[in-house]
Amino acid sequence: MGSGASKTSPQSSQHVFASETPVRFSQELVDSLQASTETDLTREKTLELHIQSRVAEELQRLEARESQILKDLEDKISSTSDSTTESTNVPSTTTPDQSHDHGGKDHHAKTDSDKLRNLGRESIQREIDQLREKLDGRKKIEPLDRGLEKAKDDVVKCLRTNDRRPLDCWREVEAFKREVGRLEKSFVDKVIS
Repeated sequence: MGSGASKTSPQSSQHVFASETPVRFSQELVDSLQASTETDLTREKTLELHIQSRVAEELQRLEARESQILKDLEDKISSTSDSTTESTNVPSTTTPDQSHDHGGKDHHAKTDSDKLRNLGRESIQREIDQLREKLDGRKKIEPLDRGLEKAKDDVVKCLRTNDRRPLDCWREVEAFKREVGRLEKSFVDKVIS
């Protein structure tokens, strides 16, 4: 059923397109295209290699940048920890009572590092307090009413025993509805009064 026209012959690897307007190419262009050994596959491979080399260069650049940032941060941390250890190792000439009134260089170094530690502690403590307030503010889940719990269990038990005939559980479902209605009414009465 027309399959002969839709198949191409394996011998023909050239496509010829007919144009209504004459198209003219110079003989040099035609010769250079026919003499070219470059195929679609070689062009694709060349492009892929070019893309891979660009990606590799970009990755190397990013790795160098990240390692420089890491090195800078490590230097910064080590310099701050060195200054902190130096300031704590220097013996203080003031007594503890005098340090509050007449702080010296050692006192300022200690208070700066203590301030940083306390800021971290204070922010963490604030977050903990906020989370506790949120937890306390949430509604507490009250245990289910015993009558409602029994009605629910009866419905589940009936549906399991009558898994092919769930309509046989209408009595249990009605009892469950009555319990829910009773609880809804008591809740509305609490809210209104």
